[in-house]
Amino acid sequence: MEEKDTIVTLIDEENGQPVDFDLLLTFSYEGRRYAALQPLDEVAGVGEDEIVLLEIVKENGEETYRSIDNEILLDEVFQEFQDLFDEEDEEEEE
Repeated sequence: MEEKDTIVTLIDEENGQPVDFDLLLTFSYEGRRYAALQPLDEVAGVGEDEIVLLEIVKENGEETYRSIDNEILLDEVFQEFQDLFDEEDEEEEE
């Protein structure tokens, strides 16, 4: 797990507008890398207390973000994020 304190700007596929996200952390699951992002701007379909999980892929030598279309995989990745996030909270409390 890698902690980040980074702002990531992505383009909203619906309206083509840039949207800023706080990169909460990156982590590996089943040999792939994922990013947990929290929107800093309003995003349709995403509540202000929700996160967005995206797969990190390398294309042409650059890292890009790809949505997770498989609902089962998305649930598994979300569970992994929750476990890591809870683990981090427990370490901070000690």
